[in-house]
Amino acid sequence: MSKKELKDIDIVIAISDLHCGCQMGLCPPGGFLLDGGGKYKLSRTQKQSWTWWREFWRDWVPVVTSGRPYAIVLNGDAMDGRHHGSTTQISQNLADQQKIAEAVLRPVINCKKVIAYYHIRGTEAHSGPSSEQEEHLAKSLGAAPRHGNYARNELLKTLGQGKDQYLLHFAHHIGTTSSASYESTAVHKELVSAYLAAARWGRQLPDAIIRGHRHRFLKTEWPTKRDRAISIVLPGWQGKTPFIFRTGMKMQPPQFGGVMLRVSDEGELYERHFVKSFQSERPE
Repeated sequence: MSKKELKDIDIVIAISDLHCGCQMGLCPPGGFLLDGGGKYKLSRTQKQSWTWWREFWRDWVPVVTSGRPYAIVLNGDAMDGRHHGSTTQISQNLADQQKIAEAVLRPVINCKKVIAYYHIRGTEAHSGPSSEQEEHLAKSLGAAPRHGNYARNELLKTLGQGKDQYLLHFAHHIGTTSSASYESTAVHKELVSAYLAAARWGRQLPDAIIRGHRHRFLKTEWPTKRDRAISIVLPGWQGKTPFIFRTGMKMQPPQFGGVMLRVSDEGELYERHFVKSFQSERPE
């Protein structure tokens, strides 16, 4: 049964890039029983990321939401899939990967405080053509449907009520860079592009742009007549893969976490983030 799409929501918790099914992605702490009957045990990276996953939902979310109801948006790449000829998957069987993702996400979504769940489609390399695998997962998890689908390419969501209502735009993809010096370029460019499109066609201006894909948190904002506009890239929940060691980001530690967007009692839109990191390799 899907959670209904609701108009009156004041708080959103946004997460992205879990990559369940990867040896560096999220996996339940007891390991996982695979299709052939074998059991997978967690790596050091997965044990640490699971500790932060529990801290995020058990400790951080109740505090920043003040115990109030909230919606969850998963902004793509919930599963790792079969991609780029990689061999880092726990299992190449996508049924195994979906079971892992369900075991990770279902307890979080079934929390009584969660009033809606939205699932955004990620990269086709991870989620299949037209994100067919994420569509199966989103339906299984009870995501709010749209036009007959449970996983969406984008989500335009109002936050708040009445005159204190803000417009949020969620989508997975954004440009990447191997240079930390230019991390903010594509992030702010996404906001500029959204404002240009809205102005050209007389549409409502977005107050916040939320993206994933990079696995690294970053926020830019600029003042507006109303108050501010925000552009955010979410952290992920995956350790460094062999691909990262072929890029200019090889020296950067992975980031784990999520973001809350909330309309305060005074009518202000603001953001809080939970970001953790660790050096996966220890000195010898």
